[in-house]
Amino acid sequence: MTGWLTRYPTILTKEDRAGLKEVLARCPELDTAAGHVRDFGEILTDRLGPSLPARIDAVDVSRIPGLTSFALHLLRDLDAATPGLTLDWSSSSIESAVNHIKKITRQLYGRAGFELLRKMILLQEHSEPAEDLRQNRD
Repeated sequence: MTGWLTRYPTILTKEDRAGLKEVLARCPELDTAAGHVRDFGEILTDRLGPSLPARIDAVDVSRIPGLTSFALHLLRDLDAATPGLTLDWSSSSIESAVNHIKKITRQLYGRAGFELLRKMILLQEHSEPAEDLRQNRD
């Protein structure tokens, strides 16, 4: 059910769409929840951050427990959520670097101090991947 609700409708197979339609017809609350989930998905994919307060109000009116608490938490952080759902900026490269450092730290856990961690990070940042080396030889 979650997969049906969170995927793009065009990605669903004909059988999945028929199954989803049947389930939503039997449960009006779930149909309402599905509409809100689609609305939030639209905000995420189309970067419609300014429409977030209106969508939060609509979810609050519907009184669906899980979605209402989610929406109210978004409302608390509205000043941060709106630009995050509007602007094209991304922190994915920073997150990637942080995850890389955490991986190295876990590998060294209990064996070395900060200096060795620093050297390993700097060495890995400047080393070329094996694939690049092969291309340079040719």
